[in-house]
Amino acid sequence: MRSVGGVGDAVDARIRALLAAAITPLVESLDGKIVEASEVESSDLALHWDGDLALGVRVSGEGRDVAWHLAAIERELGSALSDLDRVGKQGVVKLLNERGAFQLRRSVEQVAGELGVSRFTVYNYLNRP
Repeated sequence: MRSVGGVGDAVDARIRALLAAAITPLVESLDGKIVEASEVESSDLALHWDGDLALGVRVSGEGRDVAWHLAAIERELGSALSDLDRVGKQGVVKLLNERGAFQLRRSVEQVAGELGVSRFTVYNYLNRP
């Protein structure tokens, strides 16, 4: 059943409920939560049904390693981090810093390797306003 309206209205409420029930154990094991389609943010995992946004899954970044943070940002941006231009890489470093990724051990080295820049460059990006 399709309806005209806001985000998530195109997916029947019954289907959204069935989908949510099916993924709840997985989401809970990831220490995440299911969010309504209208609340999905760019860092969430968007779940589509028949081409329409049905639900989202929000997973906390706490307790995750640097690779997890890098993969999440790469998924958000939709392209390889090493392919970004300088401004894009600065944005990635800013996002990682906001999400606490640089509190993790050896994170600067790992981020530098993924972005294809030096550690010095990552520190330089961190010191930018």
